[in-house]
Amino acid sequence: MSGNFATPWQVLAILDSVVSEYRLFALNAQAGVPVRAGVLLESVFVGPGMRGTEGLRYFPCRLSLVPSLLKGTLPPDVVLVHTSTPVAGTVSLGMEVNIMPAAIEAVRARGGLVVAQLNPRMPYTYGDAVLTPDDIDYAIEVDAPLAAPPMRPVPELFQAIGERVAALVPEAATLQLGIGAVPDAVLAALTGRRGMAVWSEMFSDGVLALERAGALDPGSPITASFAFGSAELRDWIDRNPRVLMLRTEKTNDPGLIARHPRMVSLNGALQVDLFGQANAARVHGLIYSGFGGQTDFVVGALHSPGGQAIIALPSWHPKAGVSTVVPRLAGPVTSFQHSFIVSEQGTAAIWGHDAVSQADHIIGQVAHPSVRDELREAGRGLGFRLS
Repeated sequence: MSGNFATPWQVLAILDSVVSEYRLFALNAQAGVPVRAGVLLESVFVGPGMRGTEGLRYFPCRLSLVPSLLKGTLPPDVVLVHTSTPVAGTVSLGMEVNIMPAAIEAVRARGGLVVAQLNPRMPYTYGDAVLTPDDIDYAIEVDAPLAAPPMRPVPELFQAIGERVAALVPEAATLQLGIGAVPDAVLAALTGRRGMAVWSEMFSDGVLALERAGALDPGSPITASFAFGSAELRDWIDRNPRVLMLRTEKTNDPGLIARHPRMVSLNGALQVDLFGQANAARVHGLIYSGFGGQTDFVVGALHSPGGQAIIALPSWHPKAGVSTVVPRLAGPVTSFQHSFIVSEQGTAAIWGHDAVSQADHIIGQVAHPSVRDELREAGRGLGFRLS
């Protein structure tokens, strides 16, 4: 089913009331998905609705490859989508295109069903979002508000990170930014730029602020695979030819990403280590989210002429009371070989530096001062010739 903030809740409730046992696959599922005996939850990117649930089946997979997963290993029997109401005989997937076109093709190939929840609150967007009546077997009309992530002021710490990241972004860059305090802070610091473009897995209200500030190139469409944000953002993208929503195989294709000059990929992490590796998926060995599109965009940006792959995170985890810079990741690596790693402490240049210099930069520029000495000692134990 459609995930993120486009969950077709009413259709899902009907299905759950009449089908006793089924597998449910969704990306970044929000709170409220059925968690009961008989429902087996599956995902490649775990959201709060599935996180920590017993029996969760997590499939490690780059987001760009999920369509292949659906066509091979995990073919669906039924696909639930959340769409707009009809416009000129078609409906739109609106804010959540993502893997849904591939899911529809996969279920069609095996004679399964596509059930749509038609909602006038869902904006009509263009590109791969558009569906014809032939794509849908059954449709249920609802008039239900769309959920949105909470809008919070950006803390001062993240503003400092955002300003450091913004200083690395060249003029006329193409941006990939996700959701959260750091991307919001970066976008706020870029409103004075001109000629910028957006080619991203997703976008939120910060991109609307760039558009209104005149920072974006009017000749380049804002291209993404899904979006979520405020009602104001939804109203803006509704039937807006400036916004092009494409399927995941296109937005997250590293080869297509690399075609954009000065591609700047900004992603967060839970931890980084002295080898320049980032963990954005697991906490204490347990799955927290997943690869998402991070690996796709890191590779694509590094191959872009003048491109940069940036990892940004605070140097200290305030709730856990631990450093986010560790000697070596204890769990799987989400991505590696970045251009820069940034925290509120500073910016560590990674690309083009030898391994010892990389480790030295991470300790001296990214890590919290209280742990730098122990990181140096641990680094020497890992074979780094650190002073």
